[in-house]
Amino acid sequence: MLKDKTEQSKGLGQTSRRDFLKISGTGMGLLVVASATGPFRAMAHAQEGPPPFPKDLNAYLHIHPNGRVTCMVGKVELGPGEMTSLAQCLAEELDVSYDSVDMVMGDTELCPWDMGTFGSLSFNLYHKFLRGAAAEARAVLLQTASEQMRVPVDKLQVEHGMVSVIGAPTQHITYAELVKDKRIERHIENVPLKERKHHKVMGTSPVRKDAIVKVTGKAHYAADVGLPGTVYARVVRPPAFGATLKSIDTSAAEKIGAKIVRDGDFIVVIHEKFDGAIKALSLVKADWERKKTGIDDKTIYAHLETFAPQLAVIKEKGSLAEGEKLVAENSGGIIERSYYNAYCYHSPIETHSAVGKMENGKLTIWASTQFPFGEQEGICKTLGMKQEEVRIITPFVGGGFGGKSSSFQSCLEMAKIARLHPGKPIMCVWDRGEDMYFTQHRPAAVMKIRSGLTKEGKVGFYEYKTFGAGQWGAETTYDFPNQKTSFVGSWAPFEPSPKGIQPLLVGPWRAPAGNSNNFANESHIDELAHLAGIDPVEFRLKHLITDERQRRVLEAAVKQFGYKPAAKSPSGRGIGVAVGKLYNSYAAGIAEVEVDKKTGVVKVKRFVNAVDVGMIVNPVGAHMQVEGCITMGIGSALTEEIHFKDGEVLDHNFDSYEIPHFSSIPKMEVVLVESPIMSPLGLGEPPIVVVGPAIANAIFDAVGVRVRHMPMTPERVKAAMQKA
Repeated sequence: MLKDKTEQSKGLGQTSRRDFLKISGTGMGLLVVASATGPFRAMAHAQEGPPPFPKDLNAYLHIHPNGRVTCMVGKVELGPGEMTSLAQCLAEELDVSYDSVDMVMGDTELCPWDMGTFGSLSFNLYHKFLRGAAAEARAVLLQTASEQMRVPVDKLQVEHGMVSVIGAPTQHITYAELVKDKRIERHIENVPLKERKHHKVMGTSPVRKDAIVKVTGKAHYAADVGLPGTVYARVVRPPAFGATLKSIDTSAAEKIGAKIVRDGDFIVVIHEKFDGAIKALSLVKADWERKKTGIDDKTIYAHLETFAPQLAVIKEKGSLAEGEKLVAENSGGIIERSYYNAYCYHSPIETHSAVGKMENGKLTIWASTQFPFGEQEGICKTLGMKQEEVRIITPFVGGGFGGKSSSFQSCLEMAKIARLHPGKPIMCVWDRGEDMYFTQHRPAAVMKIRSGLTKEGKVGFYEYKTFGAGQWGAETTYDFPNQKTSFVGSWAPFEPSPKGIQPLLVGPWRAPAGNSNNFANESHIDELAHLAGIDPVEFRLKHLITDERQRRVLEAAVKQFGYKPAAKSPSGRGIGVAVGKLYNSYAAGIAEVEVDKKTGVVKVKRFVNAVDVGMIVNPVGAHMQVEGCITMGIGSALTEEIHFKDGEVLDHNFDSYEIPHFSSIPKMEVVLVESPIMSPLGLGEPPIVVVGPAIANAIFDAVGVRVRHMPMTPERVKAAMQKA
């Protein structure tokens, strides 16, 4: 347990405000006031909207008199290893040892502003800021050493924070000695980042920064913040979205020692014991008036299609009319299909959790969130507080997958509770049912595709419409001459969505929109290949004329799998292929499945996933990320589905919402394709977009039926076989 509000998990490397002032104070470490130039400045100006990433490099790193380096980042550690890989980036550019770097993450009072840990942006964007800061700091230190040692900079070298004269290693000075009792205020412009061939730390796989504390159980999450005198809160929830409170009786809860705090219809039960709060909540008698929407997990798809008049065009190339004319004159066939996916839950180990304390006008919240600075801003705007009055601290997060980038509700609830009950720390941990109800699910979606082939097996036109999923990943990666892509409805706040299109809360889910859209696109490509009588791999390569990176990734997957074209399709082998692109990263997946024809149960036996995600910072971490995508993708593809009716979520735990079991996990093979892109790109999400469609295409190859609805449950597979 933590001793007080300023002490953080040592494994996370967070520190107190007092210690932070010691780090940055005069004579205690390095203060670099540098102009944000080169890659650092370029990225700072590329960031849209206030506040920008800080330009002062002191915001990102501090060198202590003992030679250790503190790295401050607004990112949080969700599990994939951001703490480790970002430390590698700093160590590489600063020329210090990886082991000497301590990480401080996700604290709005100690760390530089950050947009959040989502969208695979930790490396797609943020690494350039951190590396730029370290590169400029190194240049300043070299220049300072040059002046003190009276040796030209080009005659100096750095290793593990030690500056020495080339050819005379006994002439040296450490970073710590350079900054001791001094305040360095200097900047150097246009400092380049290291070339890939010179990397010593990036591209390796050191022991993770969080490995020991997590393996030994010492890692602290939000629910582990054991502040003295903590009391426990539970919120009175409506039974369904849209329900309104008619009356409430809290007397039975108060009789067992619970305190009730209320702000309108926001009613909270507080008790000195965790289980006491749970019991008190069960004694509250609330009468709710529900709305009858007529929408449930079966009728949702017809509901989504009613918004067709509001479709907006994302991309249009060539002419659909000309394409249809070409196909009519030289027809190899026209197909029109609809594909579906259900609402999906993020299934994190840790539910939304928060601890808050209001003391002397200062609100501090320890929260399980991917978005600490966003939570701070939202609380300030909603409750009329000043930024300096609200501090968000994010310890380790037990899984996010996009679900905790939209955790404003739990943080705002904690802020309200702490203000209603000041003086004592309060903990509110959602139970699994609450988490399944109030999380922002992956949207239910309908994808409709109409396309046509020429006799030569070329796609003459391709029309894609997506309802509900959002536009990301909707554009096909293929070189079709006549195509049109349009969408309506989205989870993204910057993409206006018609009111009422989604009856449940929706938000980003690993590879948001991309997993839904690519399931439809790649399933349809397989249908076109079958119609053309062309091997699925050959058909894809035939249409990837201009996209060399996608071709290379597909060819790498084919080689690793040992894929051979079948004499006929479906072949009965149970092998399916899919490719995909997201955030400028590429993936190709090949699945081998076994289908029980009596029960409809699908078993994934093997999955090969090849990826091109730019520069690889940590190869072992990259393998783990891809394997995580395969595992999560299997759940989404085969079992995971939220059931609901009239705004009420009917799944309350994993007894009815089935995630992959250990026995569900296939042999997984990851291929990291050497990339021409010299920058790390998104890795945590793009590999998942090929999992669902590869499995769907493998099911067709195994038993000759198409299942166009995720999850492809035994019931849906069996129904498709019976219909066929």
